[in-house]
Amino acid sequence: MNEKLLISQDLSCVGQVSLSVALPILGACGYQPDVLPTTILFTHTGGFGNNTFLNLNREIEKIITHWQEENITFENLYLGYLGKEAIDFWVEYISKFKKSNDPAMADSGKLYSGLDQQYVSKMRLLAKKATILTPNLTEACLLLKKEYRDFSIEEINDIALNLKERFELDSAIITGIPTGKKIAIVGVSDRLNFILENKKIARSFFGTGDMFASSLLAAVLAGYNLKESSQIAADFIKLSIKATDVNQDKRLGPNYAGALAWLMKKVTEEER
Repeated sequence: MNEKLLISQDLSCVGQVSLSVALPILGACGYQPDVLPTTILFTHTGGFGNNTFLNLNREIEKIITHWQEENITFENLYLGYLGKEAIDFWVEYISKFKKSNDPAMADSGKLYSGLDQQYVSKMRLLAKKATILTPNLTEACLLLKKEYRDFSIEEINDIALNLKERFELDSAIITGIPTGKKIAIVGVSDRLNFILENKKIARSFFGTGDMFASSLLAAVLAGYNLKESSQIAADFIKLSIKATDVNQDKRLGPNYAGALAWLMKKVTEEER
C-alpha cells in the first residue's frame, strides 16, 4: 500500500488521543503517515482540569514552506482537533488535498474547553472542503446550527443526509449514537445509506473518537466501502476496550495496541 498521508491535529502529552493514536494506527496498517502538529497539549481537554498548551501556529507556515521547497507532497489529509489558530491556516490551505475531517470540537452537547462559536463557524468553512466528515452528534448539530437534543435514529439519518448535502461531501458519518443497549453509527454517501448498531460496552474512555476516525481511514484507503470501514472501526474500538485493564483510568484511553494486530490483518486482507 504505502499511500502517503498527512495527519494534522494536536499532540497531547498525556492520554491516548489525537496524534498519539492516529500516527501508530495508520503507520501499523502500512501507510506512510507524516504529521503537522497544531498544538502541544500538556493533557487532553477531557477530565484533567485546566490544561495548558503550546500553540504551534507560527511554525506551521515555516514547515509548509520547507516542504514546498523540497517538493514534499501528500496524497491524503486527515484533520482532527486543530485549535483556534491552526483552523485559520487549514481553511485556506486544505484545497490542495484529498480530505478526511474529524471535526473534533464537542461532545455530550458541549464544546471542548477553550473553543467557542467562532471556532464552530470556521469549522463549517473547513467542512465544505472535506471528502469524508466524521462528527459525533453534538458536532453534527453545531455544524448545522441545530439544537442538541435526543433524536430518533430516523432523525439522525436525516441529519447525516443534511450534512452531506449542505457541505457537498462525498460521505458523512455520525458516530457514537446511544440507542438503548446499543451504540449506533449512521453513514451516507453517494452509493450507501446505512445504520450500524453494536452492543454497548459498559466501560467508556476518552480517545475512542480518534481511534474510530483513524481506523476508518485505514480501512477506506485499503479499499473497503464506507459501511464496511465503519464496522471495522467500531469492532476495533470494542476489541481495544476489551483488551484494556479493568482498572485503567478512562482519561488515558483504551489499549488500542491490544487490537492492532486484528486491524492490520483486516486492512491487509482487503488490500490483497
